[in-house]
Amino acid sequence: MSVLKNLISPLEGSSAEPSRNKVTVIGVGQVGMACAVSILLRDLCDELALVDVMEDRLKGEMMDLQHGSLFLKTSKIVADKDYEVTAGSRLVVVTAGVRQQEGESRLNLVQRNVNVFKCIIPQVIKYSPNCTLIVVSNPVDVLTYVTWKLSGLPKHRVIGSGTNLDSARFRHMMAEKLGVHATSFNGWVLGEHGDTSVPVWSGANVAGVNLQRLNSDIGTDADKEDWKTVHKNVVDSAYEVIKLKGYTNWAIGLSVADLTESIVKNLSRVHPVSTLVKGKYGIMEEVFLSLPCVLNASGVSGVVNMALTDGEVAQLKKSADTLWGIQKDLKDL
Repeated sequence: MSVLKNLISPLEGSSAEPSRNKVTVIGVGQVGMACAVSILLRDLCDELALVDVMEDRLKGEMMDLQHGSLFLKTSKIVADKDYEVTAGSRLVVVTAGVRQQEGESRLNLVQRNVNVFKCIIPQVIKYSPNCTLIVVSNPVDVLTYVTWKLSGLPKHRVIGSGTNLDSARFRHMMAEKLGVHATSFNGWVLGEHGDTSVPVWSGANVAGVNLQRLNSDIGTDADKEDWKTVHKNVVDSAYEVIKLKGYTNWAIGLSVADLTESIVKNLSRVHPVSTLVKGKYGIMEEVFLSLPCVLNASGVSGVVNMALTDGEVAQLKKSADTLWGIQKDLKDL
């Protein structure tokens, strides 16, 4: 008899259970692997699948993670360029896509990514028709819309990582200036993940103390303390990190793991993530923008109706117009 048969006597009628919290990450670049490692270190899945077209890199990343299995609580880590490896995923994180070339318009970049996503999304849905999708690839709001269109999934199961990271950067920078921990400063950045994002100064508070009551001009041009610089630094921070190290990956990886936790643990926590906003705040186009969303096992179970000022609503609409200007010219959706 073999060592295995001598070592373990199987119980009659017992069989291996399928994974219940399988997470797939599409794309094993810097962002994809930061998402994968962050999810593993928080024990959020019982199986992790990785997919990429670069087979050697993919196999290397899989082996490297498998060799760390002793220090993790995820028993199964698999990888393949064939999407069959993703079958039965509860959550699929999409980080794949082409990068913007020098001088390339955003429309052209998005159109090239549409062509990439046409190869990815139908395959994901074929093998995991009941999954929830988190889109991370940039420009994330437009590509979340693209994913929604290509997947045929209901809107509550297609989520963009959106301004969850922008809000984290905002809370970190504001907390530093205020001398408190980031979790103790409550502030939201909504709208587009990027240049037209909207800081909600009207809701910024510490322990319920509204900062606008302490300084009615906070965040405006009239503010003598110049707090609006904090949001400018939030917008510029990704460019600065890219300039310094070539890419951003750790913060977005941690941000995606945070969203993953709310979904797989059915927490109903509120996150600023990209969702279909048609009909809200006077926006009539089918665009995805970040609003405070309740995330649980169903995906987005609801959107918090934030009391925004007229100025903040106007900025949101401007965000929507920027995105619609790109989306309306997309082909082959």
